Parts: sequence; C-alpha cells; structure tokens
Amino acid sequence: MAQVERVVCASAALEEGGQGVRFEVMLGGKSTPAFVVRYGGLPRAFINQCAHLPRELDWTPGHFFDESKTLLVCSLHGALYYPDSGKCYLGPCHSGGLLSLACRDSGSHVVIDEPPSS
Repeated sequence: MAQVERVVCASAALEEGGQGVRFEVMLGGKSTPAFVVRYGGLPRAFINQCAHLPRELDWTPGHFFDESKTLLVCSLHGALYYPDSGKCYLGPCHSGGLLSLACRDSGSHVVIDEPPSS
C-alpha cells in the first residue's frame, strides 16, 4: 500500500519550542488526536495521548511544552517527554513514550505520513 502524505500546517505556524498544532489521524479505524511541534529545528509529530493514562497532553489547545520549552509535559500529572523522540524523561510514564508520527518540513508546509488504517 502506498504511503499517504498529508499537509498538517504551514511551516511558519510552528516556532521552536512554541505552541503546537493539533490535528486528527485515523488510527485503528477511529479518529485520534495528534499534534506537531517544532524542536531542534524540525517538526515532531505525536499521537496526543499520555503513555501513563489515555489523556491528551495539552492543558490548553496547542500548549505542549514545559516552562523551559525543552520537554513535552502532560497536563494531567506532569509526566515529561523528550520532544525529539517522545520517550519518557520523568514521571509515571516510566519507560513508555509517546507514539510518534513520521513528518517533515517541505519548506512551506509540515507534512505527515498518515499511519496505516489497520
């Protein structure tokens, strides 16, 4: 099956360590919240679900970074994740991590590879 690419947002919509952009992907046959942020100069996309409890990370839409703008934080209990990999840094997420989505910056837009539908 051919990979399906999808434009998520304009490249300029993402600032380093700034507000993220929320979107939906089909995962396991249902619409699932996801997000993209910019970190290390690159867009980083993840399913918007904490590894500890199935809750969305952002406390207000698009706010995913901690105060230092270096880690992603779960608003429910403060679990911290590395924004380049989604791996758990600290908290009840233990050795878990966020489910990442393949993405790239085309120069004008941020594009994700849609996850397989099954």
